Amino acid sequence: MVRLPDRRLTTRSADVLSVDDDARALAVDLVDTMRASPACVGLAAPQIGVNRRAFAVDVTGHPRAGSCHGTFVLFDPEVVWAEGPVTAREGCMSVPDLTGDVARATRLEVRGLSPDGSSRSLVVDAFEARAVLHEIDHLDGYVFLDRVVSAGAVYARRAYRQI
Repeated sequence: MVRLPDRRLTTRSADVLSVDDDARALAVDLVDTMRASPACVGLAAPQIGVNRRAFAVDVTGHPRAGSCHGTFVLFDPEVVWAEGPVTAREGCMSVPDLTGDVARATRLEVRGLSPDGSSRSLVVDAFEARAVLHEIDHLDGYVFLDRVVSAGAVYARRAYRQI
């Protein structure tokens, strides 16, 4: 997992443009790495050191999820429309010791290419919308610390005990 201050997290990722064997292998790597990382609901290619516009999300079972499209990967994602920013706490695998309050849209449509090369459009809301926007930020060279609502809205991550 790539962590700040690694430059790959602050650089805009290159477009995929078409889905080939390398892109499909990247999709598998993203999903496998996401599943192997406890409490991870999304992962962008720069976080595993790949400068391509691709991310995976799966909010299945998350208590703040409204919409849930299961596990999905999008290449070259773009937000078609968005509405209703709400501020909530975010964390990131690439910034493991901090969380922060970030305002994000609560409902949006995102469009991109799926691993089979077809165009895919999803309407997402609540926590799934937050996860999608968080991952798109990674593709644009931003981490959640670039989006916090104020300098005082950054916190040390709480340590959770394993039961």
